[in-house]
Amino acid sequence: MDHNTRNWTSLRPDVEGSQILDLPNGKYGVPDMMMHGFQNVRSGNTPAHPLQHSEKHWHENKKMMDFAMLRNLQGLHAPLKLQMELNITQKMRRLPGLGSSHVLEESLTGRDMMLDFEDIFNDPDEVPLSSQPHIQMEKRLNIL
Repeated sequence: MDHNTRNWTSLRPDVEGSQILDLPNGKYGVPDMMMHGFQNVRSGNTPAHPLQHSEKHWHENKKMMDFAMLRNLQGLHAPLKLQMELNITQKMRRLPGLGSSHVLEESLTGRDMMLDFEDIFNDPDEVPLSSQPHIQMEKRLNIL
């Protein structure tokens, strides 16, 4: 296959978080603050820093770049196989009240080599509960 005819996917993530704000200009070509008020990031009227969206979705962007790189290097089967294995590991759950370290999922995504805040101070969502396991299982299965 010729290098020029090969369909390469981009490794760069799309910029979806950038917004262009079009405020009506006043008499002198600048927005009239008395009519439209001050703009701030929390109200959503003005775009935040350009890197804010990228940093917020860093894990998804890295995953998409890794899948694109796998597809370019090894073919379509490699990202499909990895996605299938990730889906299987996300469906595996322990009984209620027992914590899980998600070692297989972390090793598939490469997060086992990273040291995050949750690794030191624990994730509050994964605190083992010491209540009755039968009631927790019935809640999980929507019986209660």
